[in-house]
Amino acid sequence: MSFLRPEALNGLARWRDVLIGAAVALAGLRWVLVGVGLMPWIGGAVMLLGAVFLWTGFQRARFRTGSGGLGVVEVDERQITYLAPVGGGIAAIDALTQVSVVASRAGGAFWRFDMAGERLSVPAAAEGARAVFDVLTALPGARIETAIRALNQPPETPVTIWRKGPAGVDTPRAIEHS
Repeated sequence: MSFLRPEALNGLARWRDVLIGAAVALAGLRWVLVGVGLMPWIGGAVMLLGAVFLWTGFQRARFRTGSGGLGVVEVDERQITYLAPVGGGIAAIDALTQVSVVASRAGGAFWRFDMAGERLSVPAAAEGARAVFDVLTALPGARIETAIRALNQPPETPVTIWRKGPAGVDTPRAIEHS
């Protein structure tokens, strides 16, 4: 039996990485301020590590995908698998040509993964859709901030988060509406 409401536990779980990063950075800062010998140098490295963990945790916490959506998303072996009663599919990360966020008719958002001649649409609220954040960080030039904004307020037109450039070169581009 928990003394905290389920909503409070979900909030703590969402911001867990931020809290851990802050604690690690503060421990490193303490070593910098009161350590002797090599401890301030080690504390500086720990503080830097905590700051990186805090920043990535902050971005991950802002990457809100909702819950209760249709289907389940799994990311494994550089492959996105979407299991659903109707319309599931697989997208290899290396075969992706474009990643977009598209508004659904119900007011939510969908991830749209385009490959050569094929397309996989995944509800942002599907179980496990938070793993898409890890996919985006693996794509050079992906616009994480644009994805966060598009998920928080689904766009009227599709928003391109990442596109593979000509001749297989990944090129960052301005925010595009396709």
